[in-house]
Amino acid sequence: MATPSILVTGGAGFIGSHTVVALAEAGYRPVVYDNFSNSQQSILEGLRQILGYEVPCYVADCTHRGALLEAMEREQVQGVIHFAAFKAVGESVQEPLRYYRNNLDALLTLVEVMLELGVHDLIFSSSCTVYGEPEQLPVTEHSPILPAISPYGNTKQIGEEILRDVVRAGKPLRIISLRYFNPIGAHPSALIGELPIGVPNNLVPYITQTAAGLRPELVVFGDDYPTPDGTCIRDYIHVMDLAEAHVAALRSLERLGALASHYDVFNIGTGEGASVLDVVRAFEEASGNALPYRIGPRRPGDVAAVYADATKARDQLGWTARRTLREALADAWRWEQRLQTLAPPNTESH
Repeated sequence: MATPSILVTGGAGFIGSHTVVALAEAGYRPVVYDNFSNSQQSILEGLRQILGYEVPCYVADCTHRGALLEAMEREQVQGVIHFAAFKAVGESVQEPLRYYRNNLDALLTLVEVMLELGVHDLIFSSSCTVYGEPEQLPVTEHSPILPAISPYGNTKQIGEEILRDVVRAGKPLRIISLRYFNPIGAHPSALIGELPIGVPNNLVPYITQTAAGLRPELVVFGDDYPTPDGTCIRDYIHVMDLAEAHVAALRSLERLGALASHYDVFNIGTGEGASVLDVVRAFEEASGNALPYRIGPRRPGDVAAVYADATKARDQLGWTARRTLREALADAWRWEQRLQTLAPPNTESH
C-alpha cells in the first residue's frame, strides 16, 4: 500500500514544520505548501537534516487555485493539514480586510479544491482565541464561543463555522478543528524552531532573545491580574506535542472507515496553566541564566487566564501532552543559541 501523501499548507512555519516531522515519523509522506511570507527557506534544510531526505515543497499561495490544484494532483494528496494564515493579532486590528481576505479566501479555495479532487480529510488549525475571556476554567469544547477580540481571532471563528456548515450540507469531507493553546519550544535537534519576524509577539521568543542579549530586558505586561502572582496565565504546550496531536487527529479520521461527512473540534493543551513569572523562573532553571525583566503596564486585549481541558483529545484521539514546560524552554533556548551561531545578532530582522 502506498504511503499516504499529506499536504501541509504553511508547512515551513513554526507549527507546520514540526508537524511535517511528526507526520514523517508516523509513516506519512508530508508535502510542504508555503508562500514563505512568514517563514524562511532555511527551515527546509533543517527538515532535510532531521528526516534524511528532501521534503517536496511547493512555493505558492493557498488563494491561488491553479497552483493548489496542480500540487495536490501531482502529489496524489490524500489529506490536508491547513496552517497557512496571517496570524499577528495586533496587525489584524490594523489591517482587518487583509486578514479576512487572506485567511478566509485561502480556506475557501482549499476546501473547493479538495471537493473537486475527492480529497476528504482535513485538519484545520484553529485557536483558543475563539473562547475569548472564559467565564470558567479550564475551558472545554463546550465553553461559550465569545465575540473575538481581533479580526485574526474572528477568522478562526468564521473558519470553523464555514467548515461546520460544509459538513452539515452533506459534503464528503471529514474535518477536525484543533483549538491550540500556546505552542512553545523547538525540535530537540535545534534544527528547526520558531523564527519571529521583527520584535516577537510571543513570550518565549522574547525571553530567549533577551537571554541571548538581543533585547535589553523582558517587559512583563501587568502584575495586577486576578491570578496568584498577578501575571497572566496561559497553557504552554511543546510544539512537538502539538505536532503529534495533528497526526492523532488524522488517524482518527482514517478510523472512521467508509466515507461519511464528519466534523469535530478538540482542545489541544497541557491542561495546566503557567503564569508569565512561572515561565521566567522555569526558563532560568532550564538555561542557567538570570533573566532581566521589569513589570510594565497591561497590554490591551490580554485575558487574565486561559488553559485547556484536553480530556476529549485524550479520550477520543488517544493523545496527551507528554513534554514539560521546562523541556520546552530548554529546547527553545537551544534553538536560540544555534540561531546566534548562524547569523550576527540583528534585533530588527531576527
